Amino acid sequence: MLTLHTADLLLPGPGRAPLPAGAVLVEGDRLARVGPYEELAAAWPHARVRRWPGVLTPGLLVRGADVLLERTYYPDDPYETAELGADPISGAEALDALELTESRWGNSARRATQKLLARGVVAVAGKLTVPAVRTAVVRSGLTLLPPAPAGGTPSLDPFAGRESAEEAFHGALDAGAPARFAVFAVAGPAELLAQGATTCVATVTGGRLLHRRR
Repeated sequence: MLTLHTADLLLPGPGRAPLPAGAVLVEGDRLARVGPYEELAAAWPHARVRRWPGVLTPGLLVRGADVLLERTYYPDDPYETAELGADPISGAEALDALELTESRWGNSARRATQKLLARGVVAVAGKLTVPAVRTAVVRSGLTLLPPAPAGGTPSLDPFAGRESAEEAFHGALDAGAPARFAVFAVAGPAELLAQGATTCVATVTGGRLLHRRR
């Protein structure tokens, strides 16, 4: 099935000019075409159309996955938050006190991957050594990449500490490229950088809509 995703503004990737009312045509797990919505809609009139508010960008990359997923614990809401609180827990002493098993680390990682998808993240970079955590990442649909310099403290928000929104993009939107992109409810790249990834309204990876804000 062909699906046409369009937004108020399309940011194709680093060094590319923004495209007002741009769109991407998804076929399977690939981008079949990228261009103005009116042109693509006229050429493929039977494609399913998804209209999104804001800015459509390449999916985002988070660095420091080992820190975020194997050295940070995300309490289960509501079963653990009454005792542990809702905030992520880090620090060797605090984690040792939890006496975490591999199974609990895997469950924590699953909760973290949902937070990442809800921020437009499609790939994470880092060396993961806990099998249950690696499994959680792979099953979530996120791409696991080798370690890369974090450029600051690892964060669930890929825009944190960046000088431009493009620094957080994973790849570019090109015909034939993997269908992985995100949409944010902002007016443009400056607002995206200022407000952060929690403005995400949709995340697509492998051609599948894995997050949609309700």
